[in-house]
Amino acid sequence: MLTAGTVVPAHPLALDAERRLDERRQRALTRYYLASGAGGIAVGVHTTQFEIREPAVGLLRPVLELAAEEIRAHGAAAAGGRPVVKVAGACGYTAQAVAEAELAASLGYDAVLLSPAVPGADEAGLLERTRAVGEVLPVIGFYLQDAVGGRHLSPDYWRALADIPSVVAIKTAPFDRYRTAEVIAAVAASDRADEVALYTGNDDAIIQDLLTPYRTARGLRWFAGGLLGQWAVWTRAAVHLFDEVRAARTGDHALTTDLLRRAPQLSEANAAVFDVANAFRGCIAGVHEVLRAQGLLAGTWCLNPDERLSPGQAEEIARVGAAYPWLTDDDFVREHLDDWLR
Repeated sequence: MLTAGTVVPAHPLALDAERRLDERRQRALTRYYLASGAGGIAVGVHTTQFEIREPAVGLLRPVLELAAEEIRAHGAAAAGGRPVVKVAGACGYTAQAVAEAELAASLGYDAVLLSPAVPGADEAGLLERTRAVGEVLPVIGFYLQDAVGGRHLSPDYWRALADIPSVVAIKTAPFDRYRTAEVIAAVAASDRADEVALYTGNDDAIIQDLLTPYRTARGLRWFAGGLLGQWAVWTRAAVHLFDEVRAARTGDHALTTDLLRRAPQLSEANAAVFDVANAFRGCIAGVHEVLRAQGLLAGTWCLNPDERLSPGQAEEIARVGAAYPWLTDDDFVREHLDDWLR
């Protein structure tokens, strides 16, 4: 499924007013993504909040379990019999990342999205960590933007990463055109170029990435799909958008032009949701605000009390939703919300 390309939302964390896990709404979120037509779900990633791993919080296993249970129960029916890819986030130094991969494997996950935010680790160390995790589960490499803990990684690193047999995909999310192009060229130079799927994580340029054929020495290369925090909201509309992108790629010039016309609107909406004006401080709370307004979440609470909406952010999110109704799926959520919350 990853190779064919699909929509993979990054799963948020549903909390109550006491900042405890709201299991009913956590399950409802997974049901929403499945009903929307997502071909995969990523859990335990940045949008799920890295604090779930803290011993005093202890929510990594519960959130992985809940999503896996819902996918087993409802995934095949929602996807028309197609498998739904279960992606687990893993982070930390090698021992921690391997332990998290082992947990994910025990719960039936298909792949690990491996965070590169490892203080002090050089590129060689990151590659060795990837090999160790890859002995447990297939790995999705991750180019993370600087604003949330990423750093520049060289083309040599990306080529070497793609050469690792356990690497099945790379999420490219540097929020940088130059670095994005570097990854694509490096993967194309790998001996395993045809075995590694490219996924956009550039929430600021989703349509641009999905519509761009990159010319490499091995021919044209496309992003197969997206693994995105932006797709944690308005997911039904995101699936429809992805279908339009696929149709445009077949040579529908009018549709391509229309998608490019709408691309800045999606980027504008992402700026509101991710709180770009305030250096992404409210990005997780912004995702929560969209889901709260739809009734999927009870509030915008985060595990870290300092993570909250910025002044005016909720109003900006409401503005872009009203300005660009093609981006939203409020009617779809309203129709099914009671069933998902049961």
